[in-house]
Amino acid sequence: MKIHIVIISLLAVALVTSCASRKDLLYFQDEPLSDGYLDSTPEQLIYKPDDVLTINVTAADPIAAQPFNLAMVSVGDDLVNASNNQRMQTYLVDYNGNIEFPVLGTLHIAGMTRIELTEMLKEKISQYAKDPIINIRLVNFTITIIGEVSEPGTFTIQDERITLLEALGLANDLTIFGKRKNVLLIREVDGRKRFAKIDLTSVSAVSSPLYYLQQNDVIYVEPNNARVRSSSYNQNNAVLISAIGTLTTIVAVFLIK
Repeated sequence: MKIHIVIISLLAVALVTSCASRKDLLYFQDEPLSDGYLDSTPEQLIYKPDDVLTINVTAADPIAAQPFNLAMVSVGDDLVNASNNQRMQTYLVDYNGNIEFPVLGTLHIAGMTRIELTEMLKEKISQYAKDPIINIRLVNFTITIIGEVSEPGTFTIQDERITLLEALGLANDLTIFGKRKNVLLIREVDGRKRFAKIDLTSVSAVSSPLYYLQQNDVIYVEPNNARVRSSSYNQNNAVLISAIGTLTTIVAVFLIK
């Protein structure tokens, strides 16, 4: 009889502490991802819709270059920092991949690299200003890191170039519960979401074509089994376990009598 009581108590405790499952906790569970699998990445940053750029044009003759620059605005406006308490206005790449550029009009820049856009602007502006110098900067290069990392969030990247490991460093690394063999990378390519799985336990991750991230990439670190199991335990479970233990003891005493 005592053995039966012990077995019943253990089953009750197991039932209380095993309520959560992987389906309750994990993101992006609808694998396989083959339909939208991402297997490569461009070596250079590629401009696309919703990018925000600053483009500064200078030349030996400042007056000749002036028409190709947007006017500076006061610090109070929600634009990009410049010097002398003023800010440079920005260019938003629209849904069709275009920007409206002074004098030159509508320019289609989606799919271009910085080098390609620089060369195109130089060629067009050279008709008006001799030897123009073009300085282009993407100001909304962000990545998002979620899941089992110490400090998840969305981060703005100043250098326009960041590796997967550097990105995880911004989030202060994976927690002990992070699944290192199954890190998910989500990227938008040509208007479609693409996916890739990366194994951080392998040195091949460093030589992967996905090692360098693109703007707006999302990194998801899946929780391991230990985290899934621990998520089902809470303060209420402790009370229930204590109550079950007390009840078992009372029943055992009466049965012994």
